[in-house]
Amino acid sequence: MATREVAFQQTLDPLTGVSEWIVVDDGDSGVPEVENPKKSFLSSTSYLDMLNDSFRNRAFHEAIKKTIKCPSHVLDIGAGTGLLSMMAARAMDSIGPGEGTVSACESYLPMVKMMRRVLRVNGLDGRVRVFLGRSDELEEGRDLQLRADVLVSEILDSELLGEGLIPTLQHAHDKLLVENPQTVPHRATVYGQLVESTSLWKMHDLHSSEEEASDGVHLTTPGFEKIIGVKQQQHPMHCDALKDMIKPLSDPFKVFEFDFWKRPESHGETELQIKAYRNGRVHAIISWWVLQLDDEGTIFYSTAPQWISDYNNQGELTSVFGAKDWCDHWKPCIWFTPGAGLHVNEDEMVQFQATHNDISISYNFNKVNPNSQPESFCTEGQLMLSPEKIANYGDKHWRFSMLTAAKNALQGKSSPLCVIVDDSVFLTIVSASLSQTSNVMSTLPGLQGNGAKFLHSVADTNGFSMDRVKVLGRRVTCLTMDDMHRRKVDILFAEPFYRGYEGMLPWQNLRFWKERTLLDSILSEDVTIMPCKGILKASAMSFPDLWRSRRFLKSVEGFDHSAVSEILGACGDLPPSLESPCLPYFIWQCGEIKELSKVFSVMEFDFSKPIHACSGKTNIRFSKPGVCHGFALWIDWVMDEKNSIVISTGPDSKYWKQGVKLLSQPVPVNADGSCSPGESGSSELEASFDPFTAELKITSSFS
Repeated sequence: MATREVAFQQTLDPLTGVSEWIVVDDGDSGVPEVENPKKSFLSSTSYLDMLNDSFRNRAFHEAIKKTIKCPSHVLDIGAGTGLLSMMAARAMDSIGPGEGTVSACESYLPMVKMMRRVLRVNGLDGRVRVFLGRSDELEEGRDLQLRADVLVSEILDSELLGEGLIPTLQHAHDKLLVENPQTVPHRATVYGQLVESTSLWKMHDLHSSEEEASDGVHLTTPGFEKIIGVKQQQHPMHCDALKDMIKPLSDPFKVFEFDFWKRPESHGETELQIKAYRNGRVHAIISWWVLQLDDEGTIFYSTAPQWISDYNNQGELTSVFGAKDWCDHWKPCIWFTPGAGLHVNEDEMVQFQATHNDISISYNFNKVNPNSQPESFCTEGQLMLSPEKIANYGDKHWRFSMLTAAKNALQGKSSPLCVIVDDSVFLTIVSASLSQTSNVMSTLPGLQGNGAKFLHSVADTNGFSMDRVKVLGRRVTCLTMDDMHRRKVDILFAEPFYRGYEGMLPWQNLRFWKERTLLDSILSEDVTIMPCKGILKASAMSFPDLWRSRRFLKSVEGFDHSAVSEILGACGDLPPSLESPCLPYFIWQCGEIKELSKVFSVMEFDFSKPIHACSGKTNIRFSKPGVCHGFALWIDWVMDEKNSIVISTGPDSKYWKQGVKLLSQPVPVNADGSCSPGESGSSELEASFDPFTAELKITSSFS
């Protein structure tokens, strides 16, 4: 009797913030059998985008065909859908049918199920032996009859090392591979470039932004400028979208080189001396990597920003850093330099240290450069937020809007009880500092105890006593009248911002509405709720790069993948019977984009009432000619009852992700009244909100 394979998948209820584990089981169809979550957690992965990266697919295929010259034992680690395994099997079949062995190792059960389905569809299920588990769980003799001659693998993230490349290679060389094996890739090289960018600077130096804002609210304090900031790590980002906001200060330079064909070291460091070719301030290091896929050095894949070739006239570099299609699965990375950056002059040598461990690469300016600005650190109450949130907190317009709305809400209220139901330390500080008689209760469900320590650290600088501030550090489902000292809530505040929701769909922040509903019985009759409502906004968009990366899979380098497209969240080229999911993206980072219509309101969420089902419909008239690939959707938060203060999370802002609803097929459009045959002048967009799941169903039609 066959053993039934079961795994657990963690899911998050966006309306409550509660995580739970669901069972991912195996059905007869060979794909993961769970309820609705199966589509959501797989559609949010990068598998589909990676499989639609034709440049990557072609490079790996050519390298595998070039590397496998005789029947071999090929080991594929992190096999995914089995694409590289099938390439290896076909390469050996071209030498002699049925020759050689392919072993595919994959630790994620849903992908193992899909791999088996893809192998069956392509008639290769008898040629590839599949192992569910980590490669360091494999043993020669028990799982593998003999050590492998060839390793094919792409357990790479945007930083290169984050998926465990080094320990995986170490174990493989120690236990699973022959001496001096063939590998695809053959080598990976990490490069960097010193850049100046005000936009990147604002994403990590909140202290300087606050000094510029000068509005009396201090999230940072003198001597502890980094009490709130971004984690010192590589931050993946589509740097091409910042091309006009970045000034390169150096040529590209090599940082580290990793050979797949030999056992790597766990730790490495190098002292770098890089010449600045112009005056400026180093705000960041942009890093990327280049794969040499074959041992002869003729096949490459690069994650470099496209401008790199613009700054290099060397033929060798240009061939390595050649442009490719936009893709979302691998991006360049940003490493922020300390504080306001390091000032450099033309021809000055910039000294710094690069180090790597098993899973990351880091840079240190202070250790080797006595002139660099030292960083102050505060571990007690230090908050680490995303770069986009740091930039948001430093934005003068956003701060002014929030301050104004809070002042209006507090005006005329004596000793109000203010409850902040999200993770907003900003509104907690504002509520306590603007009113010397207010009593403030902050849930900080994501920041929890660390948020409380942070508030203690900045209370004196902001002129309030923590005696009037209570931090619960838990969800509102746990709140009672006893927590309120038998008082009812006078003001309910939120940005809304929930830590951990930064990568989610914008309407999942309607958790605020759910929590307002749970507190309904302890709200005063004249309670002020801020924000008072949300408005779902939409705009018709052309984004060919994004559509291309999410389209329905058919043949990938000659291997049929159509059976897994729906599960992976395919949008473009869907059959008529299937519907694409809404997915979250920073639209400004989505390659080529063009707005084809004005912004339209679709529906409203009234927070003065408990959460309920609602729907809306709007007619979107196109204002520009082009090809419509879908719609951008977001929420504008109306902070006051006069509708005078609105915080928009739309594409014009770089701080929030928008929801994207892609069309099954692109539609040629033109301004209404100027349409030629085959073009549409308008579209009807309809939305309905489910208060139990926070799902937003979007449908559209064209005329």
